[in-house]
Amino acid sequence: MVETTTCAIIGGGPAGMVLGLLLARAGVEVTLLEKHGDFLRDFRGDTVHPTTMRLLDELGLWERFAKLPFTAVSHAKFESDGRSVTYVDFGRLRQPHPFVAMVPQWDLLNLLADMAQSEPSFTLRMKTEATGLLREGCRVTGVRYQGSEGPGELRAELTVACDGRWSIARREAGLKTHEYPVNFDVWWFRLPREDAAEFSFLPRVAPGKALGVIPREGYDQIAYLGAKGTDPQLRARGIEAFRRDVKVDQ
Repeated sequence: MVETTTCAIIGGGPAGMVLGLLLARAGVEVTLLEKHGDFLRDFRGDTVHPTTMRLLDELGLWERFAKLPFTAVSHAKFESDGRSVTYVDFGRLRQPHPFVAMVPQWDLLNLLADMAQSEPSFTLRMKTEATGLLREGCRVTGVRYQGSEGPGELRAELTVACDGRWSIARREAGLKTHEYPVNFDVWWFRLPREDAAEFSFLPRVAPGKALGVIPREGYDQIAYLGAKGTDPQLRARGIEAFRRDVKVDQ
């Protein structure tokens, strides 16, 4: 099956969804392909920043966004030697919403998808995975896909890859990425959070390791940072040893 559109967008993350909404509002025919059947996946960085919230406001989406369940983080503190030092104060930004909103990404994507689908020129194709690019000579002319009804081709004047770090489209196009190595690994987990606790970013440090504490509704999202390549040793020591390490960090 061969179909046509003006712009084919591969990937229904925040970048692809916002682009699709903006183009559709400008009257461009857009078809967005998303390989999953829904957006219910757990993300580690569910942050919506002040400039993004300003964009949502400018798009007329603030009222609906404000109804989503989120926590507002207005500052970040660092505690050392019994002292607390504020090193980030978002309240000083000259933005209409001077804070970082911690909102489940699936809620944000569902909101954007609903608004985009209200535009007559926008089509969202769920359970449709891009499998390759279409070409005519050196020019990309669309995308091959696998959908619930089988394989197909979508021809487009413009094809945009928004399919993440392991992008099939980027690989097929021969585009190279530049990776920057880091000397630490990160383990993610959750800890219960009291409702009365302060909503701020609170890092914790100890020799050879650190914790990044991200406040969420009802719990803290924890990033445990340790030396690169130490995951096998950490797992071999067991969960109780890991809990003791975390307790020391706190």
